[in-house]
Amino acid sequence: MKTTVKHRPAIILSSLIFVTMLLSIPAFSQNASTDVNQLGTLKQINAGVLNVGYADTGPANGPVVILLHGWPYDIHSFDKVVPLLVAKGHRVITPYLRGYGTTTFLSAQTPRNGQQAAIAADIIALMDALKIKKATIAGFDWGARTADIIAALWPERTTALVSVSGYLIGSQQGNKAPLLPKDELLWWYQYYFATDRGAAGYAANTKEFARLIWKSASPQWDFDDTTFNTSATAFDNPDHVAIVIDNYRWRLGLSNGEKQYDEMEKKLAAAPPIKVPAITIEGNANGAPHPDPSKYASKFKGKYIHLDFAGGVGHNPPAEAPKQFAEAVLQAYQLSKN
Repeated sequence: MKTTVKHRPAIILSSLIFVTMLLSIPAFSQNASTDVNQLGTLKQINAGVLNVGYADTGPANGPVVILLHGWPYDIHSFDKVVPLLVAKGHRVITPYLRGYGTTTFLSAQTPRNGQQAAIAADIIALMDALKIKKATIAGFDWGARTADIIAALWPERTTALVSVSGYLIGSQQGNKAPLLPKDELLWWYQYYFATDRGAAGYAANTKEFARLIWKSASPQWDFDDTTFNTSATAFDNPDHVAIVIDNYRWRLGLSNGEKQYDEMEKKLAAAPPIKVPAITIEGNANGAPHPDPSKYASKFKGKYIHLDFAGGVGHNPPAEAPKQFAEAVLQAYQLSKN
């Protein structure tokens, strides 16, 4: 598979083995761990409002990479990426986002809030809990948006950034503007989730829904049942449906979010630039809504490279083109050293 590299002129340059979800138990022991094969050891730690499930592998003193999944995917999108990064000396942390896998809320009273600022704050809390001062952060879908937010608001915590589909920071105000009909069509599930019928439909058919999104977002990805089922177990999380529905409702202004994130959202609504070294990626067969790279290139003010992944790569590049994705992460890290 070939990748094409575009430089800004001004810049030089899995078999599943993990803890079975026990829905009746609201949190996991901070010291609990189990092997998840290529991702390393699955551990649990209290971080912020969550008990976070995360895979951890590689040398303890190696430069840290944090890999962030999106919806409707999970940490196993990175199964083939992680060993390549570890082989180059990196410690790799791959967490389940809130509402996925073994990540649970510490309190039943905490709102099941899916807004963008809350998810980014979760990752900062995880870094604090793990005593990680700085990391290369890479992600796709929700994970890319989260990585963008951390790079923009916490540049001192970000060694470098890798973001699939580029600059994804948004706001409720910005989302009020209508799109062309052909573009609105791509967001059909967001409008479906805005209804009671949509929430009930997703709850009743979560895995069927996820499979449909996988196929439409990556139409040329020939994934098998084992690959899908390995990830789909993460959707058994008791908070999964609530988090997903709230995430998309928040974007449309149908959910208020939490006041503790208001200041952060004000900053994000101003579309802050990203100044850390960054690489953005786009697959040439991405069937999910995504901006044209030319529309966001100016948001990246530091060392910056855009990569086009050819060969039918869709919305989930780490699973569809793991070697190229790992190379992008390594290249981003090197940008921080030059």
